[in-house]
Amino acid sequence: MNKYIVSIPLESSFSFTECLWFLNRNFDDCLHTIYSDRVRKPLFINGKLILTDIFQKSDQLFIEIISGDFDESDAPLIQEYISEWFDLNRDITPFYRLLSKDPRFSYMNQEFAGLRLIGIPDLFEALCWGIIGQQINLTFAYKLKRRLVEKYGTHMTFENEEYHIFPTCEALARVDPEELRAMQFSAKKAEYLIGLAGIFVKKKLSKEILTALPDFLSRQKALTSVKGIGIWTANYALMKSLKEQSCIPYGDAGLMQALFSHQVIETKKDTQPINRFFRDFAGWESYLVFYLWRSLAKK
Repeated sequence: MNKYIVSIPLESSFSFTECLWFLNRNFDDCLHTIYSDRVRKPLFINGKLILTDIFQKSDQLFIEIISGDFDESDAPLIQEYISEWFDLNRDITPFYRLLSKDPRFSYMNQEFAGLRLIGIPDLFEALCWGIIGQQINLTFAYKLKRRLVEKYGTHMTFENEEYHIFPTCEALARVDPEELRAMQFSAKKAEYLIGLAGIFVKKKLSKEILTALPDFLSRQKALTSVKGIGIWTANYALMKSLKEQSCIPYGDAGLMQALFSHQVIETKKDTQPINRFFRDFAGWESYLVFYLWRSLAKK
């Protein structure tokens, strides 16, 4: 096929280098591949698998279509997906102004300049990933994710390499729980994942349904009413998929460590000051959480 390139103009407060670093934290993510100056990602657009290379030149982000049945009418959906993935449509200057007011966090303006809240545009994928990661370390969570994706997801082959798309709710709804147990999923996680898939298949939950709800608390409540989704998973999915800006994943070990390291709390069990602290960043809580996670592994 002839290669086709879609471009997205960038604001000055965007760093592709920082975003690549976050995507390439030495975890075995099977849904994208990082190279020195680009990320390769398959997309499911208009019912078709399309393989893309994403890279920056000057003040534009380019999405090169390197394989797949691409049509020019797909370009707007590709731009929309990538813009959502990298949160390109948000002006983060007000967030940097808030950081600069606190000497404990002002260094982030320089060290993490241009880092965007990397999302998971597909709500079903975001919720599944939240469930997979419950009460296990990230390395093992990525192993479970790869097993799930390779067995039940779709893939395309390019230059003898396979590129994977996360399983659909229809595919997971048909899975026998014992198959997941054989892949080292706990019985509860197998139940939760298959149950969640069934809810999506029946169209009782979707990104559109959540977006139509009046506020953050009602969206949170809709998610936590689903078996297997607690406050942490709900807030994580709302942050990563709907880009809700008021999400604080209480109880997150990484967040507590970062708050302790920045002297917001005196012990990791000291939860009272957390709400007071986040009030100073109202409307940017999710971004602050994301930057605090980033601070755990400074370059």
